[in-house]
Parts: sequence; structure tokens; C-alpha cells
Amino acid sequence: MATILVIDDDEAAGLTLCRMAERLGHQGRLALTRTEGQRMVGKGGIDVVLLDVHLPEGSGLDLLPQLVEAPDAPEVIIITGHGDPDGAELAIRSGAWDYLTKPISFFSFELQMERALKYRDRRSSGRPALIRVNHLVGSSPLFRACLDRLAEAVGSGGGVLISGETGTGKEVFARAIHDNGPRRGANFVVVDCAALPENLVESILFGHERGAFTGAERSRDGLIHQAHGGTLFLDEIGELPLNVQRSFLRVLQERTYRPIGSNREKESDFRLIAATNRDLGVMAEKGAFRADLLYRLQTLSIHLPPLRNRIEDLRPLVTHFLEKLARKYKLGARVPSADFLNILAAYRWPGNLRELANTLEQAVAQAGSELILIPQHLPTRFRVHQIRTSALVPVEPPAPPAAFAETTPSPSSTTPTNPGRGEPASSPQAGAGEGIGSAASVDGFPTFYEAREKALVEMERGYLESLMVRTHRDIALALRASGLSRSRLYSLLKKHGLSGARNNK
Repeated sequence: MATILVIDDDEAAGLTLCRMAERLGHQGRLALTRTEGQRMVGKGGIDVVLLDVHLPEGSGLDLLPQLVEAPDAPEVIIITGHGDPDGAELAIRSGAWDYLTKPISFFSFELQMERALKYRDRRSSGRPALIRVNHLVGSSPLFRACLDRLAEAVGSGGGVLISGETGTGKEVFARAIHDNGPRRGANFVVVDCAALPENLVESILFGHERGAFTGAERSRDGLIHQAHGGTLFLDEIGELPLNVQRSFLRVLQERTYRPIGSNREKESDFRLIAATNRDLGVMAEKGAFRADLLYRLQTLSIHLPPLRNRIEDLRPLVTHFLEKLARKYKLGARVPSADFLNILAAYRWPGNLRELANTLEQAVAQAGSELILIPQHLPTRFRVHQIRTSALVPVEPPAPPAAFAETTPSPSSTTPTNPGRGEPASSPQAGAGEGIGSAASVDGFPTFYEAREKALVEMERGYLESLMVRTHRDIALALRASGLSRSRLYSLLKKHGLSGARNNK
């Protein structure tokens, strides 16, 4: 018997789900608030959590990282409204087991419970121990979910598709799967599909016989042959030409191939790991990637999050890269200052881990013999970014020019004015038919400056309220998320009467 916790502010809906759990022989428990649900999970003994996205205290997705980090973490199934694919996708990427869409049928509920509990049993029985993960740094919930998938890949032995933005560490993950699997003693062959000359792709992959084409002065084995017994890593597989995709699909199905110019088939037993920074599903819909090949690649998928979504891993990553640089250049340890780390945390990192590693190498070079890294050691673009993001000061409306004010018509003038601004309600420059009505026709309508100021105030307050909720009023987190300086953030909080933030230094 498992214990199923439902976190839903709709008591009737929550009790219905609890009764469904009891019909399956499990214990159903209900929490009507996010806080109560978190407390119940913290006590332990919960196997599955059904978490509603919309709760009075905010989105249920904000609770997800805490649930997956809890001791003996339960499997989490998100409850979403009909037609909310974005919420469902975010839930899966954040570590949820799966999602259910309202209204929930008993059949759907039963199927999800059976799958989630079987998965939990397999997980608790012990996953494969990773032998070497020295280059996989991070403990954020998103990254830990990736490590769980990596462990599954090591144990499965099947093909793996690793997706993620450029620079997120796809090749490092692929190598970790190889190094921890039964093929670790054999070759790990890397194929950069984006760098293959189109007229030589088949020759490079399959090999060729002597005289097969102009310039083929001797026979040569292809990369598929070299990967025999080991792992073939196809990086950026989305760049593989369609005609080669067809040939490679046959290799995956038959495990045989024919070198160019040969009349004999050869065998190659390899494990395939592919990586891409593109959406292969969208490419397949447009005919730019073979759907049948995509199905073969998706035996097990791992999506690596961008660095900006796992910023809590930044400090250990910086430490890791600085230690590598110290070993590489035989330097003493370099220590980042707090200001240095704050600037890195505020940056968006479009190049992800690769950009971070290159940035730190530049900073170390700039620092020379200095042991403490400070903002001045960073490339200029980082300091410029900090200045721009910390200078979000409301724009004050400009005062009317003196010359214009001196010529402002008196109240008795036939040209009505906009009170307090000295601006005519109509002017000769207005288009035909504009500005003909009396002043009463625009009575109470705000000026452009008043409307802009009001919108700015509302935007600031709304942003700050959301910021405080999302960061649980933790100032350190709020500074990283917003990119504001500490003094600027405190000033804005005071301006809008938002107090009670936890002052973390």
C-alpha cells in the first residue's frame, strides 16, 4: 500500500482523488494549501504527490523543487487545466514524474499510479552507481534530474538522445554514459555532424575501398567501424543530410553497413548516443529530419537545462573551472570575490557552460598574479551588463521648454490647453479633423507623461511582488533573479511599501 498526497485547494476535487487512491488499495491524504502539503512531505512517508498548479499561495510549480529535494523524495504528478501544454512541459522539465489534465478519469488516475509506483520501486531497489562524474558539477533540482536520467542510461545500454542549448555539456554527459557503462574499455568515437563535408559524409562514416572515387588512393575504415564494441557519439545530429539519415537508419536496424565501393556488408556493434541543440520533432514535421530515425533515437532522452535556469550551480561550477585552470597553467588557487560572483550570477549566459569556462579563463589571464578575482578582471561586456541592469531608474517626465512655456496661451485664449503642462490640445500640425472639439471632450484624460508614470509604477510594483513571491523574500535570490543592485532593490521595495524581505548577505 502506498501513501498518495493530494495538494489542491479545491476540497471536493481533492477528496475525489483521495477516494480514487483508496479504491486502488492505497492511503489518500489531502492538503488544502501549499504550506500544509510541504509540511506533510517533510515528515516523510509520502510515495506520490498529486500537485495542483493553481494554489492560493501561488503556482504549485514553485513547490516542485522542494518536493524533489525532500528526503525519500516522492514522485510528483502535476494536475493541470485543460489546454495548458506550457505548464505541463515546465513541470516535466522541473522534475515531475508526469501530469494529469482535469477532469481526471479513474482510468487515467489508475494508469499513472501504477506507472509511478513501479518506477519508484525500481528506483528504491538501487540504481547503477556512477563510477566517474568528475566533470558533472551541480546539485540543483534540474541538474539532479539529469543525473538520474544519466544513471538510467548507464543501466539500460540502449540509445540515448541528449538535447539542450549550445554549451550545456552534451558531450560531457555522453562521455559519462560511456565511461560508466560496460563499453568503457572500448572506443568513444565523436562525430561532429555540423563539420562533416557533405560530399564526404558517407565516406567518413562508412569508409571506402581503394579507387571508389577520385582521390581514394587506398582503402579506409569509417567511424562506424572504429566504434565497434564501443560508443558512437553523433554530435548535432540534426545537421546530418537527409540521404545519409536514410543510410544510417539501416545501420541502426541491421547493425551492418557497406563501405563505398565495396560489395560486401560489414558488421559493427556500437552504442549510439546522439546530441542536438535543435528541436528534432519540429524538424521532422517540416520534413527536415526523418521521423523514423527520430523514433529510433528517442529510446531514452535527456534534456540539459541552460545555465540561466540552474544559477544555484554557478558557484560550484566557478570553483570547478578555476581548479581546472590552476592545474592546466600550474597556477596557485584563484578565488572569486563576492562582487565577481554577483556579476556572473546576473548574466544570462547565452553560451552556457562553454561561455562560463572561456570567461573564467579570460579573467584569470587578466588577473595575472593576483589571487582574488574582481569585476575588473572580467570582459567588458559583463560590467556593461551590470551597469545596464542595475540602472533601472524611473524616467522622469521632462519639464516643458522655457520658450514654449512663455508662449503658452492664457486661459481666455480660444486654443484650449492641457492643464499643468502648457501644451495645446490641438495644433496646426494635427491632421485634418483632429483637435477640433472643445476642452470638455478630453476632460479627465491623462497626459502621456501621467499615463506613462502610472504604468511604470504599476509595472514596478507588480514585478517586485512577483519577485518576492518567487524568491520567498530572500534578498540574495532576489538580487540574482532581478539583476538589480542591493541599494536599488531596497529603494524600490521602500518606494512601494514592500517590506519583510529576508536580508541575506
